[in-house]
Amino acid sequence: MPRNIFTQRKKSVLGKIDKSFKGDWDKKIISLCKKINSMKNYYTTSSCSGRIVLIIDKDKKQKGLFLKVYHNKITFKKLKRDLREIVEREIVEREIVEKSIVKFKQEPCILHIVCKTLKNAETILKKAHLAGWKKSGILSIAKNRIIVELNGTDRLEFLILNKRKILVTGEFLELIVKKSNENLEKSWEKIEKLKDLLK
Repeated sequence: MPRNIFTQRKKSVLGKIDKSFKGDWDKKIISLCKKINSMKNYYTTSSCSGRIVLIIDKDKKQKGLFLKVYHNKITFKKLKRDLREIVEREIVEREIVEKSIVKFKQEPCILHIVCKTLKNAETILKKAHLAGWKKSGILSIAKNRIIVELNGTDRLEFLILNKRKILVTGEFLELIVKKSNENLEKSWEKIEKLKDLLK
């Protein structure tokens, strides 16, 4: 891609208002994003440092599916309280939950980066793999844009509510909270390792 076009697109993308669900960068990944965006041959388009969500299980994305979103470690007490809150919601929202299956998802860090050349993409992919972002690769090469997706591998996903009934035991939830928090810490370590390798 010609340098001037890449530079113009980079400036345009980084100058846009954040339209993500959260509305801004996760604190734990912001320094990595700033590091990448300071490099002349790269810019980021989306990112997440890892999260835990309670989400209505649907094949297609639509408004109102996310019931709870956590970008930090959680406690067993907090999860139990939030599950109870979902079950006991007001009747208008309760009707939605009553007909739904709700999933617990712990998702790893993810980052999308536009690269100026294939060589640039290969370079950052090698460093990402060294930093532990094992599920990473070139996402697309279209319209003169080379997009790399960096993704962690530590994740959990299971059904937690069915028609307002909790499907798992308290003992299981305690174990899941512990494992999810450990996985989030692994994601944050990967973020720091990649930042260090991009010097």
